[in-house]
Amino acid sequence: MTAPLILASSSPFRRMLMQNAGLHFQAVAAEIDERAIEAPLEQEGASPDAVALVLAKAKAKEVSDRFPGSLVIGSDQTMSLGDQVFHKPKTMADAESHLRTLSGKTHRLNSAIALARNGDIIWEHVSHAELTMRDLSPDFIHRHLSRVGDKALSSVGAYQLEGEGIQLFSNIDGDYFTIVGLPMLPLLQQLRELGVIDG
Repeated sequence: MTAPLILASSSPFRRMLMQNAGLHFQAVAAEIDERAIEAPLEQEGASPDAVALVLAKAKAKEVSDRFPGSLVIGSDQTMSLGDQVFHKPKTMADAESHLRTLSGKTHRLNSAIALARNGDIIWEHVSHAELTMRDLSPDFIHRHLSRVGDKALSSVGAYQLEGEGIQLFSNIDGDYFTIVGLPMLPLLQQLRELGVIDG
């Protein structure tokens, strides 16, 4: 019998992606301090890819240590503009600043995923998506944020592509699962190779 599959996340959205793909698993939130892990990496000048991957591996390993024998999926995502890594806006003023900075530019979503078993990382992967925002006037940004309200504070980029945020963009290059932070295609391929799911 295959060892249990665990998603190291409390995100209902990531759980839904796994369920929709027909995977049988349980979800267990990782007990890590993401900011404490992230801060020294950023001070050292770690790349956005590296930060996402370290966090994904930390989540997978922490849950794997608590559930020996299980195969644990950890994932994380960073958003970057060049070498600048963004964090979730805390206020509407922060959200406005994010959108002004991103306006007219192409930013990148870096989605990392890792598998752990018995506390050891056995596979890791990073996928990318590049999103180009239209030139947004300050008035448009203000009106947009007034309409979406506090939803703007729930994502790093201060936008939701599944909602009105799609109006902010002129081009999106990347698959849906990478954009939402759980690269399902490489994950499913690896699960097939490990014999966890039918290939």
